[in-house]
Amino acid sequence: MTAFHQLTDPLGSLALAAVLAALPLILLFILLGVFRTKAWKAAVASLALSVVLAVAVWRMPVGQALSATAEGAFYGFFPILWILINALWVYRLTTETRWFGVLGATIRSVSGDLRILAILIAFCFGALLEALAGFGAPVAITSAMLMAAGMKPLKSASVSLLANTAPVAFGAMGSPVIALSGVTGIPLGTVAAMAGRQTPFLALIVPLLLVFIVDGRRGVRQTWPAAVVGGTVFAIVQFATSNFFTVELTDVLAGIVAIAAVLLLLRVWKPAAAEVADNAVAVGEPASIVLGTEGAAGNSGAGRTSVRGGTAPGIGQSVRPGQGSAAESEVPARPSPREIWMAIAPYLVVIAVFSISQIPAIKSWLTAAGGFSFNWPGLDVVGTNGKPAASQIMRFDHLKATGTLLLISGLITLALYRIRFADGIKIYVKTLGMLRWTILTVCSVLALSFVMNLSGETGTLGVALASAGGIFALLSPVLGWIGVALTGSDTSANSLFGQLQVTAATHAGLSPVLMAATNSSAGVLGKMLSLQNLAVAAAAVGIDGLESTLFRRLIGWSIGLLALLTVLVLLQTNVLSWMVP
Repeated sequence: MTAFHQLTDPLGSLALAAVLAALPLILLFILLGVFRTKAWKAAVASLALSVVLAVAVWRMPVGQALSATAEGAFYGFFPILWILINALWVYRLTTETRWFGVLGATIRSVSGDLRILAILIAFCFGALLEALAGFGAPVAITSAMLMAAGMKPLKSASVSLLANTAPVAFGAMGSPVIALSGVTGIPLGTVAAMAGRQTPFLALIVPLLLVFIVDGRRGVRQTWPAAVVGGTVFAIVQFATSNFFTVELTDVLAGIVAIAAVLLLLRVWKPAAAEVADNAVAVGEPASIVLGTEGAAGNSGAGRTSVRGGTAPGIGQSVRPGQGSAAESEVPARPSPREIWMAIAPYLVVIAVFSISQIPAIKSWLTAAGGFSFNWPGLDVVGTNGKPAASQIMRFDHLKATGTLLLISGLITLALYRIRFADGIKIYVKTLGMLRWTILTVCSVLALSFVMNLSGETGTLGVALASAGGIFALLSPVLGWIGVALTGSDTSANSLFGQLQVTAATHAGLSPVLMAATNSSAGVLGKMLSLQNLAVAAAAVGIDGLESTLFRRLIGWSIGLLALLTVLVLLQTNVLSWMVP
């Protein structure tokens, strides 16, 4: 097989080549945001365009372009879909028993206010899940828990996606910054410290945005103390841990301490009025969702969402259609301690399994016993630096993979809930059926990512942005944002653009440490728009096919937060340069 050498400027015009390289991404965003195309159709169309450009413009052999497509699709299934499938299986094991209803009662016994629950579940607990599992697991689990508390599907998904921002740079036990250090050569402590001086500013803002999404300006006015306490405590602990302690436990400690802080606040303070369950959603019921005009129109106020199934014992009454959204709701009686432990058992099992897997001796054994690397067949790609492209080497860690650990957690849950193994298999098969379009979507968008990366399209786009010189400080956050929006992973985006950020910063006279960390910190804001994460959220709440609706709801928040972070980065290049280690 003849080696394929990537070309940075295949047309003799870097600007024109960059425009062509961006076309698959532009097409993806237009199909989702303007034409409201189903996610799988948008992903397949963008993939097809990328393959055509790779062959016709970047001169990649057809066989290698197809092989890159296959590699991306495989990576989409393992590890990403492997995580989602098993995370949703764990969740569905609870919905098949009465413990899901008890979970709803437990959540609402802490607070009957959906705004407070958005902070506690989506932001604080979601950060803990991000630290332990990463990828789509926090979005899948927290959106399901918010639905258990009575929040509408679209709103649950939107809140969970937006909340999954501030923790991401240190998610999956610090994988993104660890990867960034590996590709750039910057010491891990240095790059982690810099990221820890950027993402805490997002943590200060995000909880306020969550309560705004749930209940508008009134929500911010009535619940700002909880949002400020949760965000501030999380930000302080994230900064302190990443700068002075250990990178791997940054979000674990930040999430746990933030949860404790909000719960302590609730002992001495309550909001004046409660934002209760949305219209016609029975609180805590096992969600079998039937979308009315809301799903068709994408308008949370037009139509209704009904839920079939009997209300579990101890659950508060559902809100009648037309009842004021901020009306007082009687908080249900707290279930017994045993019932509470059983209701939250699957999530405690997940935390325990992942924590045990991080014990050095066990982690080393899992890596040695169940991990290996191999060259993907049909690929021989040489990068512009003259070295083989790293992404054509596939790492297969089937034992320590997040999805495998979630599978183990599910098997333990089977035993705890005394569900027959045969019934557990049936539930697993049903879960696969629910995710059939999500599987196609995620595999297609990861195939798009690999084709763009291996053909040189991504490199061309990055070099064009880096050639901007001194104003690269403005473009650096955009580059990280694009990377995560495309790959759905801050770790992948750091691997993709980390070294490019350092090289461009050096040529532009900017701090390589600052620009490298910015790639990761700004990248987290693109995660809520990445197609695979939209698909995860939609599948988790049972609204497959409405990814474009979620995209339109979130793109404004994503760009707005990106603009704020860009201002911070500009300040850190001069006025706040003392913040750069």
